[in-house]
Amino acid sequence: MSDTSALIAPATEALTIESNWFAASSRGIDDELLQWPPDIFAFAHVALDRAEAYRFVVSPPAGHEWPPTPSWSEDVASAATSWRQWTQHPLGDPPDLVMREWEVVRSAATTSLDDLASGREWRICTALLTLHAISDQAAVHEPSNVDRDEDGEPAFNARSRDMLRRTGSMSRIHPGLLRVLPKYRTPPGGITSRSIARYGFVTGPAVDVRVNQFAEADAEPRSGECNVLLLPWPLQVTAADFRPVDGSIHERDIEPYGYFKFSPAEHVDASLADRVLTAARERAERIDLVVLPESSVSEADLDALEAVLARHGVSMVIAGVREEGHESGEFPANWIHFGALADGRWTHYRQDKHHRWSLDPRQIAQYHLDEVLDPRVRWWEALQLRRRSLHLMECPSGLTLAALVCEDLAHMDDVAELLRNLGPALLMPLVLDGPQLASRWTARYASIFADDPGSAVLTLSSHGMVRRSWKEGQPPSSVVALWRDPATGVHELELAAGAQALLVTADRMTAIRRAADGRSPELDVADLKLAKVTQIRAAEKL
Repeated sequence: MSDTSALIAPATEALTIESNWFAASSRGIDDELLQWPPDIFAFAHVALDRAEAYRFVVSPPAGHEWPPTPSWSEDVASAATSWRQWTQHPLGDPPDLVMREWEVVRSAATTSLDDLASGREWRICTALLTLHAISDQAAVHEPSNVDRDEDGEPAFNARSRDMLRRTGSMSRIHPGLLRVLPKYRTPPGGITSRSIARYGFVTGPAVDVRVNQFAEADAEPRSGECNVLLLPWPLQVTAADFRPVDGSIHERDIEPYGYFKFSPAEHVDASLADRVLTAARERAERIDLVVLPESSVSEADLDALEAVLARHGVSMVIAGVREEGHESGEFPANWIHFGALADGRWTHYRQDKHHRWSLDPRQIAQYHLDEVLDPRVRWWEALQLRRRSLHLMECPSGLTLAALVCEDLAHMDDVAELLRNLGPALLMPLVLDGPQLASRWTARYASIFADDPGSAVLTLSSHGMVRRSWKEGQPPSSVVALWRDPATGVHELELAAGAQALLVTADRMTAIRRAADGRSPELDVADLKLAKVTQIRAAEKL
């Protein structure tokens, strides 16, 4: 390894492959990177992304072709398999194709990124693209029940999953600098650095990303139905559930502002939940997931709710949780609660809301809150803002689930970009909002993720909040949820009179996973397509 002080390029000098990698990872280019394919994947990504040399897979420089050989895709797949096996017993060198391309890149470490970007150093570009493809193919992220090789030794997959669990990255590079994460979908069009990766992507440290492997009772990957029970609670919301924070108004000549809290009088009724689940189980063999909207559950109600779910064989819940406040006067928190039941125990994950809700005069009128909130004031949600985080629930069945809280859906920040890179099968924005109509903002932002990377998106609001949003002369709506997927389009989900829940049944399908770099597509990703929606009315009290 060369002296690291020499890797820091003065501002007037062009970045090289070596100095660019050091800036991203704080390490030089050495053969130790070959010991673990995700490290090479990170290295190749950093160079290709910065130089935009990924574009050459669809538009190579004049006089050149991509892929470089007719058998390139097959050679990449074979080298990836051999490399995975070699990491378990690293005797000798990695596969010949890996070593050949690595030698090309390492000997050209001082090549400028400008020369890569222009395509002048075409042989180095092909080496980086090939190393990127092999390491991506080697880092395929299999279901968690696949964890040992033919000899019974801990497999590559088990090691990468363990690293992901412990550090939040599949790479050995410090996660405070960059992370390598699994991905589940590639964009159907366009060309970016994520277009040429099928199984992994590289991200920075701005968001704490956690991929949580969820051990289902039925651990075999399967197609068939996925049943999601939506509880759009509270069923009633009054204006008094919104309260200004005492002394919080800041008087200004232009746009005075203050803070409000949402604390509904209607709490989660465990007895009602029990009867709703009894009715739902009469309509479906199993309930895979129960979902409640933003701020629908108080922290104190979680244990009782999960006890009911466990009795009915539900092993996963995603719920919007509200904190009632702190004696210290600190603003409360608003977060997504992920609960996963395995071996009789609940495991919990928490993802905080990242953006405050702001109620302007238009929204105060829309929700008929002028009796409690002065419409001359812009009211901000009294919310404690913590560092951004994103949790992904990964099931052995192949499904991947993620969720956002309301405003977090509408802001195209680092979290949104991560979700587009991850490509979960189902994204669930939990909202405290009006009717979930195809013409409203939630549908517009849901379309972004449904189009690219192709996730199904399910938004859910409180029935009580939906009913508060009405215009003079028009009846209130009961459209509490919106489903959008690439196959069936947009569906408004209405809660019928007398119903307390919706049972959403989606078909699990095996879909194509592509890579724009020329590798053969594979049928190995789980997609969801809406099949039916069933109104659930609680069973009679015993």
